[in-house]
Parts: sequence; structure tokens; C-alpha cells
Amino acid sequence: MPSPSPAVRLPAVAGAFYPADPAAVVADARRLTAPSDGAPPRAAIAAVCPHAGWMYSGALAGRLAAAVEVPRRVLVLAPNHTGRGARGSVWPGGAWRLPGADVPVDASFCRALCLRSTLLEPDFDAHLDEHAVEVLVPLLAARQPALHLVPVVLGGLAFAECAALAAAIARTIEAANGPTLVVASSDMNHYRSDAETRALDALALAPLEALDAQGLYTTVRAHGITMCGVVPATVAILAARALGATRATRVGYATSADAGGDRDRVVGYAAVTMS
Repeated sequence: MPSPSPAVRLPAVAGAFYPADPAAVVADARRLTAPSDGAPPRAAIAAVCPHAGWMYSGALAGRLAAAVEVPRRVLVLAPNHTGRGARGSVWPGGAWRLPGADVPVDASFCRALCLRSTLLEPDFDAHLDEHAVEVLVPLLAARQPALHLVPVVLGGLAFAECAALAAAIARTIEAANGPTLVVASSDMNHYRSDAETRALDALALAPLEALDAQGLYTTVRAHGITMCGVVPATVAILAARALGATRATRVGYATSADAGGDRDRVVGYAAVTMS
């Protein structure tokens, strides 16, 4: 089918998940991404980052952004919460609008990625109301003012499809000019008690921190862990390993209860780098 024309993707959750006021977005993003321990950012190949509203996971997402070197190009792999659009959806060009600013999309990289992958295709529908990329963009832009975005939304994939997509991503990154950071946008378990969520998330974090993609994919399904971005995280691990990653480092873990939420129905959040 013909590729859609590049367009400006408008904010969908500004004013709900993060501020709608441009000055507040800039101020809050700078505050959240300010290094807390004075340690310099480190090079990373990939990362897993939470994507809830900033009041719940913004502090941890900001710590992740502060912990890594954010290059000009960041490929964000997000789950599809809306069920709309293609199974492998790439916003193909134009820009993503933040309150008060536009972040350009790396159209040439998006095009190369779609050419290398049989799963991915240019698509707008999966992105229009999807929050899992949007909430991370202001934080990434705070760390890299020259940010160029590669937004990808993924539906449910078999492990073999994750592996094929990861190989295509790795090849595209290797062929591209300049570095690319891969960020898998994912929250952890949803809507169990704080104690239950922490126990289930520990099961998922063990293979994630071991860079064991098959183990993560299998564990989440075997234990009914409602980690919404397990597919993006699986793809990110496989791509990172293909690009030379040998270790994962936990930046932090929290639940929504840590931010004052209900302790009986919580969401877990983890931030992990791969290098």
C-alpha cells in the first residue's frame, strides 16, 4: 500500500500524563532529568523505561534519561494500548509536537527500518492516542535538544517475530550514520497489591537483567505478569545483544504506591540500561 505522507503528530496526553503548559513541560522535564548523584551519563545501547503519568513514574523515567548518553537519534519501541493501526507501526516522518516545541522524526531511518523489516510499516493510526512514546519524548528532549525520534508501536508478537524485528533493527542501526539509542517503553505488572506486584516484577526483572529475552518473554506469559511492554522489551534485549550488549544495569524500581497511590492496586515501574 502507499506510504502515508509525513505529518505532525499532535500531543494526545498533555495535561493528563504531563503538563500542557510549555513552560511547565520544560521546567518539569529539566527537574526530572537532573542527575541526582552527580555521576556522568554512560553510553548505552538500549534501555527499558516506564511510561506512566509523570506524577507516578516521571522520577524514575527521568533518572533513566539522566543515566544514559542520549544521542541525536532515539528509537522508542512502545506497546499498543489502543489496539488500533498496524501490528508494527512506524510514524514515518514529519515531527512529534510537544507543548511549545516540535521534535523531528528521522524519516530516512524510519524508511530504512521499514525496508529491512517485513513486520513494520508506515502508519499513523497506532500512534494518534498512544501515550507510551509521548510521555518519554519531553524527557529525552531535555537531555538532547537536537533529538530526532524514531517512533515504533508494536502489537502482540510471537517470539520469532520479536527476533526477526530485532535483527532488522540491529542491521539498520549498524548501517546508519551516528549512534542510535533503543528505548523500550514499558510499565511492569498492573493492578495487584503492592506486595504481589513486587514479587511478580522480581520474576520478570531476573531475565531482563540477565539479557535473557526468551526468559523474559516466557516468564511474563507463564506467570500472568501484566507487563504491557514485554514485546518492546524483548525486542530491545535481542537488538542490544546483536549490537554487542553484555550486561544490564538496574537504574531503579518503584511502584505507584511509592508516589502515594493506592497500595491495593498498583503498577510497577523499572528502569534498566543495556550496554
